[in-house]
Parts: sequence; structure tokens; C-alpha cells
Amino acid sequence: MRSLWLHYPDDPEAVRRGHEYLWGRDVLVAPVVEKGANSRRLYLPRGHWFDFWTGERHDGGREIERPVDLETLPLFVREGAILPLGPVKQYVNEKVEGPLTITVYPGAGGEFLLYEDDGVSFNYRKGDWMGVQLTWNDAQRVLAMRLAAGSHMRPPLRRNIEVKVGDSVKSVEFDGRSLDVRFS
Repeated sequence: MRSLWLHYPDDPEAVRRGHEYLWGRDVLVAPVVEKGANSRRLYLPRGHWFDFWTGERHDGGREIERPVDLETLPLFVREGAILPLGPVKQYVNEKVEGPLTITVYPGAGGEFLLYEDDGVSFNYRKGDWMGVQLTWNDAQRVLAMRLAAGSHMRPPLRRNIEVKVGDSVKSVEFDGRSLDVRFS
């Protein structure tokens, strides 16, 4: 969790917003704190933001009103963000079905290091970890996937990954070799 002023120190309105925060640098969270509220006024810092739930793109640098209900926390994702989401796990070693989903929010270039270790030991200190460097080139509409330096594939050695950019979805298999996923 990060205060908006950490990433937008020159934006007086972002600095004033104590009731909104960033999850990492890419996801803006606007909790609903009023009983019975059916809408939420919130401020989006400069740039462009996507409503996590609807995919609608909003211009930043202004305040907007968003309908809310008990099931939907207002979340907005910065353009250029790469957001990996896996199948829900209840505990580290639970076997789950379904691919990893990587959603790219277009409009700017972006990078993300997807990190994985065994989740139960300190073996990452001995080099037992996997990093997948994800780089989005917005001008070419290409997501590059590379195994991070010093890391290696962890079981399973082939990963089914679903890559989403807007309404386009591509299914790929990553096995540690460099891979470019192109969108038109």
C-alpha cells in the first residue's frame, strides 16, 4: 500500500487524498467508507486509468464519480501496467487448475517482474527461484517474456499463460525461452 503522494508529489490533489491509495504503483484503490453509499467520488492522478471491473478508460488529473455496491471496490489500473492474476489458491501448495492470466493495460510501455519460489523455504537464497521479466512495448503492441537473469524454470516446466490486451486474448506456453506475444 502506498499513499498517492509517493508517486504524485507534484499533484496537490493527489497529495490531499488520504482516503485513496495505490496497491504497488499501478492499482489505485478507493475504499467506500460511507454506510449505504451507492456511488463514490474519487480522484485519478494524471495519465490514463482503466476501471478494473469494466475496462472503461478514464482520463486522469480529475475527479470522477463511480457507482458502487457491496460487491465492488473501486479499483483503477494505470495505463502501461502489467497485471498477472492466477487461479485462486487457499494455501501455497494447493494444486489449482487454470492458466495464469496476464492483463496488459495499453497506452504506455510497461515492465513487470513475475517472481515465484517454493513459498515455504529459504531455498531462493540458493538460487531456487523463477523470475519472468514481462515488457510491454505499446508502440509495437508486443509483450516480451524472458526468464530473468539468475533464475530458472520451476515445475511445471511449461506454463500455460493467457495474455489479455483489451478485448484480445492470446494463449501461449512459456517454457523459459524468450517469447514475444504480438497484438494487432
